[in-house]
Amino acid sequence: MIIDLRSDTVTKPSKAMLQAMFNAKVGDDVFREDPTTNKLEEKVAKMFGKERALFFPSGTMANQTAIKLHTAPGDQIICDKYAHIYNYESGGASFNSGVSCKLIDGERGMFTANQVAEAINPDAYYYSKTTLVEIENTTNKGGGACWDLNEVLKIKKVCDANNLRFHLDGARLWNALVAKNETTEQYGKLFDTISICFSKGLGCPVGSILVGNSEIMKEAIRIRKIFGGNMRQVGYLAAAALYALENNIDRLHEDHQRAKEIGEVLTKLPMIKTVEPIETNIVIFELNAVEDASLFIQKLKEKGIHIIGMGGGKLRMVTHLDYTSKMHEKLMNYFKDS
Repeated sequence: MIIDLRSDTVTKPSKAMLQAMFNAKVGDDVFREDPTTNKLEEKVAKMFGKERALFFPSGTMANQTAIKLHTAPGDQIICDKYAHIYNYESGGASFNSGVSCKLIDGERGMFTANQVAEAINPDAYYYSKTTLVEIENTTNKGGGACWDLNEVLKIKKVCDANNLRFHLDGARLWNALVAKNETTEQYGKLFDTISICFSKGLGCPVGSILVGNSEIMKEAIRIRKIFGGNMRQVGYLAAAALYALENNIDRLHEDHQRAKEIGEVLTKLPMIKTVEPIETNIVIFELNAVEDASLFIQKLKEKGIHIIGMGGGKLRMVTHLDYTSKMHEKLMNYFKDS
């Protein structure tokens, strides 16, 4: 039995999802004639109270498109030092849009409205122009932490007062919504654009989507084309996303519960220095200084358990829908016997 906890992206489509994909009605999406893709885009736009949505092959491309929509070369984005758009998108913000990032030293990937206000550049020609604020929910490097919606509302007010656009990297937004008992409509009211992933917690093989109002989104399809993201009979992938929206959201609480149980057993191990607070499906922990992280990972691998290192001595596990109760029992017993 292989237990793969490196990421929630390692899942494979279930038989039911594959059947939904097989049954999908498709057309040429470049001509906007794929009925399943159109249905998905209309459904998600309505869920968030937005006018338009556009399907993308990846969350990175959706985020990079949003940055391009909101900025001009030379502008500056405000984001956290842990932000995915800064750390894990291959420098795409500077490469694709010619913008820089003003990094906020937040707490577990989250910051305050006051920090945003302080980070806005003065209105003088020798400063780069601040045009966009970006947040990530849940925070990846922050250990799956969920934003306080009240603080997000305060940040929105700062954006409005300073004519700044507001983008949400919602790669794991579904997890946050379930954990905090919040709604898509609440988030749709706060952000100019939101990218949402289907291939993480919802178990789809590929796909993300970007939502926004018509005025903002009218250029999105052109930018997606520039980035090489236009697709043809993509309804097969859209069908997987539609299936996931109907069947795989409510069960996310199971992933969260198992992650918390893993965290509890880790805190009892003498070789573990710290376990970061667990709200959703990500477990980040740190070994004592005398422990070898590479050796720890290798020992787990020899037992069929796969995790990853995050640098700086931190290790990560991510629960997901392919992580079964039997796998969970095996993992828990391994740690209890360690």
